[in-house]
Amino acid sequence: MLAQQDLSVESIKQAILDNLALALARQPRYATRHDWYTAVALTVRSLLASYWYAGTNVRTEDRVRVVAYLSAEFLLGPHLHNNLVGLGIYSQVERAVTELGQDLGDLIWDEQEPGLGNGGLGRLAACYMESMATQQMAAIGYGIRYEFGIFRQLIRDGAQVEMTDEWLRLGNPWEIARPENVYLVQFGGSVESYTDDSGSVRALWLPDRIVRGVAYDTPVLGYRVPWVNLLRLWRAQAHEEFNFQQFNAGNYYGAVEDMVQSENISKVLYPNDEQVEGKILRLEQQYFFVSCSLQDMLRLHQLRRRALAEFHKYWAIQLNDTHPSIGIAELMRLLVDVNQFAWNEAWDITRRTFAYTNHTLLPEALEKWPLPIFARLLPRHLEIIYEINRRFLDQVRERAPGDDGRLARLSIIDESGDKFVRMAHLAAVGSHKINGVAELHSELLKETVMRDFAELQPEKFTNVTNGVTPRRWMAVSNPGLTYLITSKIGDGWLSHLERDLRRFEECADDEEVQDAVRLIKYANKRRLAEMIERTTRIKVNPESMFDVQTKRIHEYKRQHLNVLHIITLYERIKHDPGLEVLPRTFVFGGKAAPGYAMAKLIIKLINAVGEVVNQDPAMRGRLKVAFVPDFNVKTSQHIYPAADLSEQISTAGKEASGTGNMKFSLNGALTIGTLDGANVEIRQEVGEENFFLFGMTAEQVQALVRDGYHPREYVAKNPELGEVLNLIESGAFSRGDRQTFKPLLDSLLNHDPFLVLADYQSYVNCQGEVSKVYRDERRWTRTSILNIARSGKFSSDRAVHEYREKIWRG
Repeated sequence: MLAQQDLSVESIKQAILDNLALALARQPRYATRHDWYTAVALTVRSLLASYWYAGTNVRTEDRVRVVAYLSAEFLLGPHLHNNLVGLGIYSQVERAVTELGQDLGDLIWDEQEPGLGNGGLGRLAACYMESMATQQMAAIGYGIRYEFGIFRQLIRDGAQVEMTDEWLRLGNPWEIARPENVYLVQFGGSVESYTDDSGSVRALWLPDRIVRGVAYDTPVLGYRVPWVNLLRLWRAQAHEEFNFQQFNAGNYYGAVEDMVQSENISKVLYPNDEQVEGKILRLEQQYFFVSCSLQDMLRLHQLRRRALAEFHKYWAIQLNDTHPSIGIAELMRLLVDVNQFAWNEAWDITRRTFAYTNHTLLPEALEKWPLPIFARLLPRHLEIIYEINRRFLDQVRERAPGDDGRLARLSIIDESGDKFVRMAHLAAVGSHKINGVAELHSELLKETVMRDFAELQPEKFTNVTNGVTPRRWMAVSNPGLTYLITSKIGDGWLSHLERDLRRFEECADDEEVQDAVRLIKYANKRRLAEMIERTTRIKVNPESMFDVQTKRIHEYKRQHLNVLHIITLYERIKHDPGLEVLPRTFVFGGKAAPGYAMAKLIIKLINAVGEVVNQDPAMRGRLKVAFVPDFNVKTSQHIYPAADLSEQISTAGKEASGTGNMKFSLNGALTIGTLDGANVEIRQEVGEENFFLFGMTAEQVQALVRDGYHPREYVAKNPELGEVLNLIESGAFSRGDRQTFKPLLDSLLNHDPFLVLADYQSYVNCQGEVSKVYRDERRWTRTSILNIARSGKFSSDRAVHEYREKIWRG
């Protein structure tokens, strides 16, 4: 095992060779690249062991309040590079690997990315776990060890094709299985009442199915500090994996039926829930990991020899969106049914333990479960939720007697039609704090989807604007820029971004620094261009402006507005071949949910327009379009540092925050965007003159929707827009097929709730200003430096500090 006190190149080489021989039973001459990667990873993991051990002592022995971060997603990204930077041993390991005849960059690229998240939600959880470790805050992240993560995305004939993500196929050297850490999770059955020895009526849940949850632990290292936090993910197993009686009776499939059904719970991230079976599986997933996690917390609490009545003093549970909100009912069950607490005491503990982060203003994204499914799967929890709801509504009646409308809106049970359990309402009622993730989002949250809760309990609501870790998104992703900044202001900024990064602003007018920034950006663009050519066979020019929109594909994020601008430029050049146009490479990336037909059609449109533009000789040296498949943490580490322009063009009032906008800005991209989500705060920080603003405000969007939005009126008043839409309708981008994009055009022209056509002209005009500024090399570079220097607020270190001060101390 490699010791912290001996990190010489020779010691590292020997440790790698030892792991190759003893852990993998490989001789160097027969070792594959993956063998070498695994040996290096095990060597680095051994360095984390002592920090990991110390963190375990804190969580089980000290009087600190441990943060339990419950999230259905943890989009961690590759571990090796991040841990080398965190330990400060990248150069030693690189030299050791080189002397062993390998290339560290190749080994880093060989690492399989754990696809345990869909986008911003999971990546935020990963950033927060790293920041809590960096700030030496005791924390455990709890989630699911999905055997198959978010799908791998292929693009075939311009369309998204989903492939299985087998991230565990070659194993995972960073995790440690804990087969002794097993908890039983119950489903279905019935509930009976009985009277206990004290005469109190109690409930006994008699399940018809039991699943085992097995823990798998991954260390999360803090940056340059002796601190490792724990990410504990749960794998589902059958309570009885092999039925020997069934096997002996000749029912060979029946002998393993329970195992197959149980293991399905942790098989796939976000199974399609359009069918009833998918809804059941998703609810099973959520309850499974929450129940395992709470049972684990209670066990750890007992190890600290603290009274269970003090649970809330030692645990702060953060609900990352609504997915884990069933935890409120589960903690009540564990306290009342299992540990015989009185209801009022159990409710006080529960409410003081939980806090809820809301991540969406879209009503359809607020989870709710059909009552029959909920009752069948979790009968005892439904009883508990009914009781929580009854007591809560009694309080509401005292505050607002006779207001039946308010009662209906606040009720955890939606009875407006088919009955549903509203999980956001459960989270709101059972938490002591509710936060949005950007200033605008938090205000709109109180004004729209949670207005009644905010009026009833305004003291519960607060804001914590999202943040990202500068270690992953600068030190790992953009080492050239990291080195330059460090050479000017020292290396403290990576640990104190908000405090120190602003000093880099002093270099904004330094021509040598400007030249260095441009050279670094060009090198990053060349690296991205190589990746694009390797993955798409599209050759792009790194000397063109890289105009980038990479994020989950959704109508409200308006990738199709970006495409309309591309077609506008295309049409202008076709009408006037001599037109002077700024050379641009439009880079897209992102996945559409498998069941989201319109989002998948937007991907098809992007690639269809790209096919025409890229093959047209008149566009050479002017326009290029590339869709990078399978956008994930690994590919994004190439994309963010290479971007010149960051597209943050969602409909105002629809994006909760965003974090990609922060990563782009930190890496020197200028933003074109609406006043939506964290864009508002980015613009405030970097300066209005350094942000390309277009489009309606959230208030104007609400007013237009309220008064009636008629998209065809915008087309009638704008011939250029009409021509763009006609070109799509004519089949020019679908090989003559006029039906391909008809559903998308129908949506834009008849009932688009995201007001794409209303913002079109403002967007196109703003893009003209972008081109004008980009042509002024010095001005653009100076603005880029100011964006970098003034983005310190958007560190996840600042965000978790605010959580601690505003929420977790409570």
